[in-house]
Amino acid sequence: MIKASDHYLQYNQQMIASTDWNVIETNFDPAQLHHKETVFTLSNGYLGTRGTFEEGYPRDSPATLIHGVYDDVAITHTELVNCPNWLPLVVTVAGDRFSMDSGEILHYERRLDLRLGIVSRDIRWRSPQGHTLDLHFERFASLADQHVLAIRCQITSLDFAGDISIEVGFDEEVDNQGVKHWKTLNQGGVEQIIWLYHQTRRSEIKLGMAAKLVVEGDDAAAVRLENADVSPSLTTTCHCVPGKTVTVEKIVTVFTSRETEIPIAAALERLADEPSYATLLAAHITAWEQVWQDSDIIIEGDRQAQLSVRYNLFQLLAVTPRHDTHVSIPPKTLSGFAYSGHIFWDTEIFILPFLTLTQPALARNLLTYRYHTLPGARRKAQEAGYQGAMFAWESANTGDEVTPRWVPDAKKEGELIRIWCGDIEVHITADVAYAVWHYWQYTNDDDWMRDYGAEIILDTAIFWESRVQWNQQRQCYDILDVIGPDENHDRVDNNAFTNLMVQWHLQSALALWDWLKQAYPETAAQLAQKINLTTESLHLWAEIQERLFINQDAETGLIEQFDGFFQLEDINFADYEPRHKSLQGLLGIEATSQKQILKQPDVLMLLYLLRQRYDHKTLESNWEYYNQRTDHTYGSSLGPAIHAILACDLNQPTQAYTHFLRSALVDLEDVRLNAAEGIHGASAGGVWQAVVFGFGGIRMTEFGPVACPNLPPTWTRLKFRLQWHNQWYDFDLQPETTVSRPKITGVIFDLDGVLTDTSELHYLAWQQLADEEGIPFDRETNDRMRGLPRRETLLQILGDRPITEEQIQEMMERKNRYFLELMQNITTTDLLPGVANLLQELQAAGIKVALGSSSKNAQTVIQRLDIADKLDFVADGHSVSQPKPAPDLFLFAAAQLGLSASQCIVVEDAAVGIEAARSAGMLAIGLGPVERVGKANLVLPSLEGVRWQELQEQITTSKKRDSLVSVAP
Repeated sequence: MIKASDHYLQYNQQMIASTDWNVIETNFDPAQLHHKETVFTLSNGYLGTRGTFEEGYPRDSPATLIHGVYDDVAITHTELVNCPNWLPLVVTVAGDRFSMDSGEILHYERRLDLRLGIVSRDIRWRSPQGHTLDLHFERFASLADQHVLAIRCQITSLDFAGDISIEVGFDEEVDNQGVKHWKTLNQGGVEQIIWLYHQTRRSEIKLGMAAKLVVEGDDAAAVRLENADVSPSLTTTCHCVPGKTVTVEKIVTVFTSRETEIPIAAALERLADEPSYATLLAAHITAWEQVWQDSDIIIEGDRQAQLSVRYNLFQLLAVTPRHDTHVSIPPKTLSGFAYSGHIFWDTEIFILPFLTLTQPALARNLLTYRYHTLPGARRKAQEAGYQGAMFAWESANTGDEVTPRWVPDAKKEGELIRIWCGDIEVHITADVAYAVWHYWQYTNDDDWMRDYGAEIILDTAIFWESRVQWNQQRQCYDILDVIGPDENHDRVDNNAFTNLMVQWHLQSALALWDWLKQAYPETAAQLAQKINLTTESLHLWAEIQERLFINQDAETGLIEQFDGFFQLEDINFADYEPRHKSLQGLLGIEATSQKQILKQPDVLMLLYLLRQRYDHKTLESNWEYYNQRTDHTYGSSLGPAIHAILACDLNQPTQAYTHFLRSALVDLEDVRLNAAEGIHGASAGGVWQAVVFGFGGIRMTEFGPVACPNLPPTWTRLKFRLQWHNQWYDFDLQPETTVSRPKITGVIFDLDGVLTDTSELHYLAWQQLADEEGIPFDRETNDRMRGLPRRETLLQILGDRPITEEQIQEMMERKNRYFLELMQNITTTDLLPGVANLLQELQAAGIKVALGSSSKNAQTVIQRLDIADKLDFVADGHSVSQPKPAPDLFLFAAAQLGLSASQCIVVEDAAVGIEAARSAGMLAIGLGPVERVGKANLVLPSLEGVRWQELQEQITTSKKRDSLVSVAP
């Protein structure tokens, strides 16, 4: 249901109009001035400029921010500096200066062309003296040359004959909301060129900016230099008659001392070499065309979604640094002052997946920034009394912590509020490692991992070794006094997101170390010496990841967000509607912290990031609990996209689409009433993830990406590209009714419960082990764990019992020994009814057959059943690293058969197996009760009496529950 507070989901004809590539404003409303300045922001990977007017407007907020240009400031330590405004271009008609607040606006349209990266404005203006003219402004920040900016202005008289003057210059009197950062070193001009040379007051970063004015046409008027020593400007005066168009071009170059020793010299030299506006524009358009070729998303059937998705992608593609590995993307991109331009986890968790899978070279730049900030992360760890590297919650140039510890209380003048994030929101350290690992997994960039990534993951793992605490009473490790993603609750113990991400981090660090030692032994030895990585540390990591405390209900899978969360007061959100601010804003910080009110997903965020580790039941129980306790409308903008993805996973398309729009329209329609502060960068990255991982159902496997789409009802097509291991995969997804699948030429059988009933032998083996250990165990418990790998089954049986890794290994070996002993009694008579006949029919029909079983004893069972000659390939527990419900086992089997996923049917008797088949993009036949295998495309009680011809007909005519489309490269 859409609540009253979701008014923004309605289609806004004023803002989103006419085309799939253009954001169009047809009515200028001064009340929305700052919001629209954000919307029409232009960036080029080097700088960003807010969408203010060239001629200015009362109380506007012009800003040009350059990556890495920070200066010291009180409270927030440092901030991105507002650079001199390069936009000023003033048109004067018979003494009347054009402005949106003077004369009469007869027609108005402002347009952001996302395909071309151009902002334009068309105005029909009647001056105070009654002269009517058409004015066309357009500008771009060149993607082809990051140091070049350009404006073109065309003025056409409708009824005026006389002189029109055009003046261009710089506005150097800029500040950061009252704070001035620049001092002038030099300024001046010569002929058609003016320049500024500035330096930040404390960080001493120099900036050189130069501009020239070009008047087009054979009868072009002369350009005059004015106020060269004080505030240089360039002016031209043209005689105009009705029907005549005057065209002027302002070309600007910008350099800082971050790129070159003498930036003013570089700016002047570049400006002197610049060709015409048209030539610069052509290069800029070509650069954008190349970017969109790999990063565009096509949505048919929903124009609002199409345009809003492209808008979000445009802002990310525009702001990502292309030639600098010492900077990253701030939460407000380069479009506003909020958060001071500091770098958070937003980049790694929300933005990087998009870039890693469509623009991996740009993703590498951003991750290399984290490598360059390792010294600051090490200083932070040391200052806090820890080892290794501890990434700053907010970082800037050096990687040192720049989160303010105290900020003024907006409600109580003269009082301060303690901000704990910089001290204890430590999950960012695992978040960075997560992004590094997944970049490596998706790109196969071993060189970068060897030279940069390994040091990040390993030195941050050393930090966790020093950060955990041993709990003698519970015989486990705790991580105390932290803040999780849900920042409504600070200074909590055992935040589940943090603990489980640390567990993942340590497991990944151990796997990475094994790879590095084997692949690059010299690098491993040098790195171990550099970061003081010892064998004792490696052993301790293995123990910590096994014994980190997690409060999870073994029956339901519900995870407590942190120690004591379930004891906090529960509230009814409906009691506070309608509202236009967050619940924390209504109730206050302290009161909110005592209630079960989430700012954004925390446990659910964990289940998304580690989605291959958790089954449907766990996700469902945690969704039901935490979704309703989250402030979706005015909490954090980081949340809705994640909720959209998880709603897709739970087959709740209506909820998914509602959450998706909250992210997709957050800036275009100012749904949170704070878009004036700047672009929501993390939300923009989340939009891409919601479309690709949610509606597109993309799962990343050992064999590349596969799709299991769940499109919104109105979408008739979803098309996008992904790059995996240097190979492009094109996905063109459509609703099930319009999709035809290739002919089925392969069948993949599970083993236990499908071909033979070894599940009874497994049960007896587990029962013997449980009896010896004094653990209650029965058939009902065994049935709930059907399909789980051996280790996970053992951990389920053990529950919360403290146990060492050595004990786990011993118990698994003992259970396996019992099973092998029981297995000696298996014969051909243990084939389940119907199996032998069906295998024979498949062989006769030329259908390829594989086994896809998690069992590591599958080969032995097959030999004893005497069916090896009926199988073309066996994929077992030794074949892949990710067990079901990950699709890897079935994809591996299909690859060995030489077939695509869409050519295969999986026959399974376990819910995790059905989920794995669906994730692989394969049709699934479920054997057993509907409550267990009801998500299969076809459910049968068994294979008894099943004939291949009839089975094909049933699959063809059965009503599928979901579209299952896997697109090959």
